[in-house]
Amino acid sequence: MSNIDKQALRQIAESVDREEWDVLDNGDADYQVIVSGSLERGATYRSYQPVTNEISNKKIAAFIAAFNPKVALALLDELDKKQQYIKLRDQENEDIALTVGKLRVELEHYKSREERVTKLVLDNSTSWDVLYEKLEAAERRIAELEARTVNLPKRRVGEVMRMSGFSRDYAEGWCAGNDNAIHEIRAAGIKVKGA
Repeated sequence: MSNIDKQALRQIAESVDREEWDVLDNGDADYQVIVSGSLERGATYRSYQPVTNEISNKKIAAFIAAFNPKVALALLDELDKKQQYIKLRDQENEDIALTVGKLRVELEHYKSREERVTKLVLDNSTSWDVLYEKLEAAERRIAELEARTVNLPKRRVGEVMRMSGFSRDYAEGWCAGNDNAIHEIRAAGIKVKGA
């Protein structure tokens, strides 16, 4: 409908009563387009509301009756809806294209970062081996220390006084500190022997 002035067609269709039309055969090779339902027949008369004067071609009359203002407006409404739908889809497609463009830029950025990281890892591959060996050695040493038992005997105050020659207050403080050390070592998961 690009060559048709749709607005002019709409104005013309809206200016006419919105009714359906039929073809009336006048019986003498002439036809008329009339308002649907307006034909009344009596014994001696016939009454109807004409839309056009007599038309000599039945096909033309049928076409004019079929393409009435109601049909024209319905087609124009449908066309408007489809054009709005197309406009909406065009906007969505434009938004999608922008998103795809942004994603491509991000992809290139991440590919570039991946290439730099891969190069860095490959350039430092020998140092990674050394670090891994040190990590394994540290894990082995931790396992050895955790398996070991600490020998920390529990002493009595009198025994500490006799061994050290210090006062009772000092011996009591030493024993309390020793008990606390045993408790903390056990809390750390280390076995304590002699307590």
